[in-house]
Amino acid sequence: MQKEKKVIISVNNLMKNYGDFTAVNKISFEVYEGEIFGLLGPNGAGKTTTLEIIETLREKTSGEILIDGLNVDHDQNEIKNRIGVQLQAAGYYPNLSLLELLDLFSGLYNVEIDKQQILSLVSLQDKAKSKYKSLSGGLKQRFSLCTTLINKPKIVFLDEPTTGLDPQARRNLWALIRNIHSNGTTVVITTHYMDEAEELCERLAVMDAGKIIAINTPDQLIDDLVATGFERKKEVKKANLEDVFLNLTGKEWRDE
Repeated sequence: MQKEKKVIISVNNLMKNYGDFTAVNKISFEVYEGEIFGLLGPNGAGKTTTLEIIETLREKTSGEILIDGLNVDHDQNEIKNRIGVQLQAAGYYPNLSLLELLDLFSGLYNVEIDKQQILSLVSLQDKAKSKYKSLSGGLKQRFSLCTTLINKPKIVFLDEPTTGLDPQARRNLWALIRNIHSNGTTVVITTHYMDEAEELCERLAVMDAGKIIAINTPDQLIDDLVATGFERKKEVKKANLEDVFLNLTGKEWRDE
């Protein structure tokens, strides 16, 4: 008998208005404990707004959200202790070293951490004394991922984590996300990259204009489209241009 999956995030009739504009329009979905769940959609679909409301960073207009059984309306401090949130680049002091930034964040969470060990999770131990501003875009994204793990969260939220990265950095960041997930952490990710969603996510909610228009596994969403008689205009090859690029240039981390 298959074990019933535990719901760790429950979103019910979530709505967010900005004056007359509806950014999120009565959406409902669930995230299971231990899965990688994706919010997929074009720019302006409402993905980031939805994520920020779940993270308790933005007020909702209406609806109910439960995080690990806790209500975002009443239990925000407890929720913040259980989640890891990826900051954008503007959230870091550029003249501080990575060790100094980790000291700062661990102080905010009031936890003690092994800074070298946590940097090693994202292969940044050799950059420990480097200033944040000196890092390349890919390294900054890796450090951002590192900071989500400081409080050993049950759920990690990643908002378009690979935007602007080259193919090597993108593929290697995928590996880091899988590694975090392999330890039992639930991962919620927003993206507008189709290959990223297909590669990483166990289930997807497809958003457009503030609404969820489909939700399922990537394979099932593809099979449902094929069942309508859909055919690609161009034959799918066994590799694509990104595969060629990575084969020619290698997949190793590029620090500069």
